[in-house]
Amino acid sequence: MLVKQRLYFPVLVIIYLQLLSSRFASSQISWYLNASRLNSTAGLPTSWINKPFSLADSTFGLSVLTPILVSGTDGTKCHLFAFHCNVESTECFLGILFAFKNIPASEDKYYMDSRLVWSANRNHPVKPNATLQLGQDGNLVLADSDGALVWSTNTNGKSVSGLNLTETGNLVLFDNTNRTIWQSFEHPTDSMLPGQSLVSGQKLIASISATNQSQGLLSSTILNGSLVTYVDSDPPQFYYASPLPDISYFNFDGQTLTALQYPPTSPAQFIKLGPDGHLRVYQWEMKVFDWKDVYDLLTPYAGNCGYPMVCGKYSICTNNGQCTCPPERNFFRPFFERKQDLGCSQLTSIYCNSSQYHSFVELRNTTYFAFEFNHELTSSISPLKGKKLEDCKRACLSICSCKAAVFKYDSDGAQRGSCLLLNEVLSLIDNEGELDTRVFLKVQNSSKSQDSSKAQNQPPIISGGKKPIPLRVIIGSTLAAFFGIILSISTCFVLFRKRTHESSKAGDLLDLEPILPGILARFPYNELKIITEDFSSKLGEGGFGSVYEGTLSNGTKIAVKHLDGVGHVMESFLTEVKIVGGIHHINLVKLIGFCAEKSHRLLIYEHMVNGSLDRWISHKNPENGLSWRTRRRIISDIAKGLAYLHEDCSQKIIHLDIKPQNILLDQNFNAKISDFGLSKLIEKDKSNVVTRMRGTPGYLAPEWLRSVITEKVDVYAFGIVLLEVLCGRKNLDLSQADDDVHLLSVFERKAEEELLMDMVDKTNEDMQRHKEEVTEMMSIAAWCLQGDYTKRPSMTLVVKALEGLVSVETNLDYNFTNVPQVGAGKQQREATISSILPSILSGPR
Repeated sequence: MLVKQRLYFPVLVIIYLQLLSSRFASSQISWYLNASRLNSTAGLPTSWINKPFSLADSTFGLSVLTPILVSGTDGTKCHLFAFHCNVESTECFLGILFAFKNIPASEDKYYMDSRLVWSANRNHPVKPNATLQLGQDGNLVLADSDGALVWSTNTNGKSVSGLNLTETGNLVLFDNTNRTIWQSFEHPTDSMLPGQSLVSGQKLIASISATNQSQGLLSSTILNGSLVTYVDSDPPQFYYASPLPDISYFNFDGQTLTALQYPPTSPAQFIKLGPDGHLRVYQWEMKVFDWKDVYDLLTPYAGNCGYPMVCGKYSICTNNGQCTCPPERNFFRPFFERKQDLGCSQLTSIYCNSSQYHSFVELRNTTYFAFEFNHELTSSISPLKGKKLEDCKRACLSICSCKAAVFKYDSDGAQRGSCLLLNEVLSLIDNEGELDTRVFLKVQNSSKSQDSSKAQNQPPIISGGKKPIPLRVIIGSTLAAFFGIILSISTCFVLFRKRTHESSKAGDLLDLEPILPGILARFPYNELKIITEDFSSKLGEGGFGSVYEGTLSNGTKIAVKHLDGVGHVMESFLTEVKIVGGIHHINLVKLIGFCAEKSHRLLIYEHMVNGSLDRWISHKNPENGLSWRTRRRIISDIAKGLAYLHEDCSQKIIHLDIKPQNILLDQNFNAKISDFGLSKLIEKDKSNVVTRMRGTPGYLAPEWLRSVITEKVDVYAFGIVLLEVLCGRKNLDLSQADDDVHLLSVFERKAEEELLMDMVDKTNEDMQRHKEEVTEMMSIAAWCLQGDYTKRPSMTLVVKALEGLVSVETNLDYNFTNVPQVGAGKQQREATISSILPSILSGPR
């Protein structure tokens, strides 16, 4: 039964306490137990290095952990203070986690849960080799692998003598009298453990999302004797205040709120403010060996619609829990048609310098989550009382930052009420049945429509006395009108034929809908202009267009590729949407959505903060160069991405344009393959495809001259990229001496002279320290660069070679452009002629 559960519950890691004690017995960590302190450290200086190692069996999956302190190991659970690294990257957090004993069990075997209940600076994850040091000055400092300061307790000069993790999960710095100098309970993140208190000035801050641990905008704190939750905007918008949520889980004296364990017999418990704004109680269930959401503290008061982002910005939460945009589609559209809960966007931005064109969209029977609480809690955003409806609207129009006005009539039947002005519009609430509340959303009208509206309201111009119209004028006018009608009909017919022809060429766009996954969204062009601030921040430029930075409403950074031109650009667009929209792999850049509107063709991707690999290959500054470990991981990532394309998709996908410009790096230097505009699909039962030459000079395999190609052209291009990464230089480098301009020529010569070590990146000390390993990997590059494509390995085999599971072929031909002679005849001659056409070659994109 336990084996089945492992497939569904969060990734856990088996922790053998005996292993921990033996592993660290001789290290700098002092492990000891006593009556007052459990697993604390004393004696300075003390430091720990993040050296992640696996504590998992193959059934559970892989996680990595560097333990520092353990507490409560004599019971069914314990707390860990440790470096915990993400399964799929080198992103690590220093924090406190739970571990649970497998009951019944015949040995001290614990399972670590991957949820952090406290972490040090979650806005800045660290990498392997990050260091935590408790210095002689009494300050506990976390520094990243590059030495950058990430976090500290700021306890300099406070006589700190040791570090302790209590049985309640509280990390404590203490002095030689056991007095607490600093404790994690006073610096909460998004969670509270039983026994932990919250006072005014302290707050829980939710993460941005379940996958992004950085601080979001939702917070919970003590204010004016109440527990409040709010959006930390300017000014703040509150969505909950007293009464105190279920008293069973809290003790509150008006100043201090203390979390309780209820029932007291539960194995483990914590309270967490989630990214969705819910304040939930989680309890460990031994039967299912997982956390269970046992109580939602705010929902009894807030209901389903009382949360700031339950439906996203500008979206209305209905009584049945559904989300919908305001009905005025000329002004508002969903961000994603298939996921209405992600909010709505304004099609036209509001500009302060054109306030004469501002007006309102009125939503009757609608209210706002913050209306009830804000006037009770803070004067910074309190509703204006005793105002007339027109006064409320006029006040919003007169303030540039005001985006909406909420008005509620007083209950005494007077024509006055309360007015709330909003600088930020989050989720709205359908208030059906209560007719005294309405919302006015400020919108921007176009100047042309406004001018035309004004013109229609102008009084007619009255002319002087009329004169009789001559007969010839009447006849001439009639004939002119007749010929005008004929001309108009002819023009419409021509335009209709042309449009029909164009629509038939673009018919593939309509065919995209059935094959696109549900998460792939169609973006309106006007919305992309808003997201990218009118395409003002360019990330890069290439042969098919430019890439711009943008930000979604939830704060997520995106990259928007704007394709320019027609013909091959349309083909590239369709290919990329069809291919990338239907696959997902950790080493392929994720396609979020697309825009196909009139002549506009845009692709929306996840944002890769470290840009393309070509920026990092030939770094002249040694401090900014990539380490051997990072380069090795990048190479492995590229290989895994290509192996997935070639072997694991329903159709074999040949990328056809593998080069450093099309390899993107995320914040942790994980590599992902991008730009599938030139890709080709091959059915599984076919081994090759006939196509015109496509790709980038310098990365084209020799067999392109025969036009019949296989996935081995990607293997060849991978070999080039592999060499570039190892040597720290581009394939074609005109700054080199004449004999060294072409990297492949240098590789052939150095291999013949048995001087491959001379090719290792000389600008990087770390690469020089690993010369032997680097030159061993060069043999994989040579294997991939064989002129005879049948002798090249598959990418699956390359992955195994990189992992040391298979050996590289030894009988390699270092004449990488040597193509075996085949009887291609006319086909070969035609392919040779087509190879000189520059229009089909791709530049950096």
